[in-house]
Amino acid sequence: MFKRILLLALAFLPFSMLAEEVSDENVGASSLPQSATLLQHTDTLTSDAVLRQALEEQLGVEFTSNNSVVLLHTGRDKFKAMFSAIRQAKHYIHLEYFNFRNDSIGKALFRLLGEKVAEGVEVRAMYDSFGNSSNDSPLKNKHLRAIREMGIQIEEYDPIKFPWINHALHRDHRKIVVIDGAVCYAGGMNVADYYINGRPEYGEWRDMHMELTGDVVTQYEHIFTRMWWEQTGEILLNEHYDAMRPASEFRLLPDTTSTAHKKVIGVVDRKPRITPKSMREAYVAAIDAARELIQIVNPYPTNVKSVRRALRRALERGVRVEMMVSAKSDVPITPDVVALEMKRLAKRGAEIYYNQTGFHHSKVMMVDGRYCTIGSTNMDGRSFLYDYEVNSFILDRETTAELQRIFEQDKRHCTLFKAEDYKKLFNFGHRFTGHFFSLFRSFF
Repeated sequence: MFKRILLLALAFLPFSMLAEEVSDENVGASSLPQSATLLQHTDTLTSDAVLRQALEEQLGVEFTSNNSVVLLHTGRDKFKAMFSAIRQAKHYIHLEYFNFRNDSIGKALFRLLGEKVAEGVEVRAMYDSFGNSSNDSPLKNKHLRAIREMGIQIEEYDPIKFPWINHALHRDHRKIVVIDGAVCYAGGMNVADYYINGRPEYGEWRDMHMELTGDVVTQYEHIFTRMWWEQTGEILLNEHYDAMRPASEFRLLPDTTSTAHKKVIGVVDRKPRITPKSMREAYVAAIDAARELIQIVNPYPTNVKSVRRALRRALERGVRVEMMVSAKSDVPITPDVVALEMKRLAKRGAEIYYNQTGFHHSKVMMVDGRYCTIGSTNMDGRSFLYDYEVNSFILDRETTAELQRIFEQDKRHCTLFKAEDYKKLFNFGHRFTGHFFSLFRSFF
């Protein structure tokens, strides 16, 4: 009953919020020429230098240059690496997720965290109320009682209460784990068995995560401590939690690239009421800086106006744009809206690849072989206009090249989608659904 009521509220939400968000889009659109102008005045700079300048000057992003990144391509890779690091924790573990599913991997994680509490490690965990209630294996009160009895401090972000609709917008969609201020796990994966085993209705469930070390970890720690303070009122003093241990004390997966410990990373953190335009402006800047090639993998690229225009500008100036979307989806209606968006981009010259291997839920973008972004952001209205999101913008050829290799491998399991295929592959009902709901794509 709760889900039905909330879905009905979300269905009527576009009409009540339309004027506000249309206005917000217009404000965002008015700032777009700044990126284009910046590009015109920096023709001698490489695209990664242009992006760095844009993010620093327009968004105040702080780049650090002593970082390492290990890409975790699968759920098995992520949980094996993260569990290993958690076992080595001596001081604290902070976790912030959209949801923890009450399945085997979730239960194993909380058992391990309980063991660490018994060793004297502080453990704080936060999950989003909507993320929890909307999945089919939620944490219920009895589970939360058992978790708290182990000494784990666990908090529900913005509990959904009557009249429900007032909680429908700004949800916490981030995925962050910080251990002793030394290592961070971040990206697109929540805590769920299906990242390892897939799901019967989709098959394999793909996503991308990272193991991060270096000064970038402190930036993720500050994101967590602020969110924890907003929800609980508890102030976690930075001097106590930042860089408590060097990463060299951990046995971690090694960054084997030549740029290990030297990777340049800037973190873009979207806070709805504080930095509401940061993520879409960061994507626009990354696209506007492109000179040769943009490659994107995203599960729900319905896009917002500013990002859509940036992609069209890239195509108009001769940049090759390749987008990979999943042939399967866990969200009704969205595939029809995505198909219409992909048709329009294909008509302008973009290469669209429909991945046929299960559900490709990764959220990555690579540009010119020079930089990439990995994080929690879906290229849709919810991520760009409403939710709390966080992405790392990584100015590193080697990390970008690894993502490009995965992209090229995945192409072998894709169908190339052309504009003229739209009517062949999508019947009138799906095309009507796509056109109708595209009017409200800023809201899902």
